[in-house]
Amino acid sequence: MQLTNDIPRHIAIIMDGNGRWANARGLPRMEGHRAGAESVREAVETCRQLDVDYLTLFAFSSENWKRPKKEIDALMKLLERFLREKLPEMLQQNVRFQTIGRLNMLPANCRRQLDKAVASTRDNDGLTLILALSYGSREEITDAARALAIKAAAGEIDPADIDNDLFSKHLYTANIPDPDLLVRTSGELRISNFLLWQISYSEIVISPKYWPDFRNADLRAAVDEYARRHRRFGTV
Repeated sequence: MQLTNDIPRHIAIIMDGNGRWANARGLPRMEGHRAGAESVREAVETCRQLDVDYLTLFAFSSENWKRPKKEIDALMKLLERFLREKLPEMLQQNVRFQTIGRLNMLPANCRRQLDKAVASTRDNDGLTLILALSYGSREEITDAARALAIKAAAGEIDPADIDNDLFSKHLYTANIPDPDLLVRTSGELRISNFLLWQISYSEIVISPKYWPDFRNADLRAAVDEYARRHRRFGTV
């Protein structure tokens, strides 16, 4: 039963376990990634049903570039196909699509599909779906610090004025509220360089399920767990 006392405004998910899901079934790793795409669809639908405002999915990390080129190329093609197939659904469902990360590192075809999805859904005012691509939180923080240093050197800002709020405005997520709930699948107990600044006070729920097996009921269970917690933000 869904608890109704508190729905997170922003859910972030570390989608982990695609490769291990495939290995456990004797399948190529890419089959795990393809199966995981269905879990993405269900996560979006569940968030729409619950009136969640933002859903951020950790889709491809900066560290993932170290994987074999064949796997990376297949992942990029899978991303392109996902965007082509899902754009009509996003338009129909009033979903706004955004991306964060060092997107300049992605192949040109992917960037074109991403730009098209962002532009086409810009005026939608339902759920905002954010894909973190070529994303690493340390890189994000480094980029923000560099941007502030350049502005300070140019005399555009006084270094004494740099505070948490100003720093946050220079992150990739400048116009996005911090996640209330962070979910990680596959049972791993680590953050993996994801939204380190933004999850300072996020509630964390770990699911033992691999991402391709994580569906509607599992996300609702995570939201139920979130609703049972008392968020103190450092107070008593």
